[in-house]
Amino acid sequence: MLSKNELWKKIEDGYPKFSKGQRKLADFIRTDYDKAAFLTAAKMGEEVGVSESTVVRFAMALGYDGYPGFQKALGEMVRTKLNSIQRMEVTYGRISQGEILATVLHSDIEKIKLTMEAIDHETFEMAVDTILNARNIYVVGIRSCAPLASFLSFYLNLVCDGVVAVNTNSPSEIFEQMLRINEEDAIIGISFPRYSMRTLKALEYASNRKAKVITLTDSVHSPMTLYSSCNLIARSDMASIVDSLVAPLSVVNALVVALCMKKQKEVITTLETLEEIWDEYQVYNKDELNMVGEKVELSGGQEEAKPAEPEASGVGEGYTGVNGEELRG
Repeated sequence: MLSKNELWKKIEDGYPKFSKGQRKLADFIRTDYDKAAFLTAAKMGEEVGVSESTVVRFAMALGYDGYPGFQKALGEMVRTKLNSIQRMEVTYGRISQGEILATVLHSDIEKIKLTMEAIDHETFEMAVDTILNARNIYVVGIRSCAPLASFLSFYLNLVCDGVVAVNTNSPSEIFEQMLRINEEDAIIGISFPRYSMRTLKALEYASNRKAKVITLTDSVHSPMTLYSSCNLIARSDMASIVDSLVAPLSVVNALVVALCMKKQKEVITTLETLEEIWDEYQVYNKDELNMVGEKVELSGGQEEAKPAEPEASGVGEGYTGVNGEELRG
């Protein structure tokens, strides 16, 4: 069996000779090899937009007797994984330094557009209703998805009761925190390639306990959908050293806004209560800087910071804060 480097080289070397359909398959595998390893020949053809027979011929063109042998090699590639340098070369190897900013931003914009065009609105509404009707809401996300899970948990806590941000430092901690999950609860699992086995096991456990399972992932063919009937699909780009999760974050934002619209009165009451608590315990007192006209003021009605007099040399312009301390950006 070819090693991951040999398989990768085989695809690269054969690319100029491939048919149009085979090139589509090669492009898909180079960018989404994590996902490809989970797909049957028929599902891969459906994902790429070619026939099942084209997928089989592609596997044979790479030197395999059929699709099963090729899929086994893909599975081995996922297990050994491309290292960060290889992943970066796949996506950015042909981009000049001056094009990086525009290329990355345009790629993120494209992922949001594709997500907006493909996301199922009925599924989105189902996710909103499921969260609203749940007694407790568990949120789990591992590694690069952890910031998304943390962000979602923070805002869900302002809208709903019983929000549990599952701590994922170890597999045992996950199940200890989910010990009492049942049919009255819901869990939101967030995972993108490379898919997290810990997240998948958490969803399996929740499903076995009859909890409602919501996933935020990149495809209906993602393994995360095995235990969920409510799948929020957002496009991501994982073929570089940095995991691009801009589109998933936009879906999270939309989810929070939709929940707020459904519970406007409760959210307003919560925010008013928080403002009172912040004022009473001086949470933000002497801690926030606000622009008022052309002046910088500390929150809570503190002494205003006035523009500093320019030095004789004409340099060192800025704002002088309270007690003469200079405020720098």
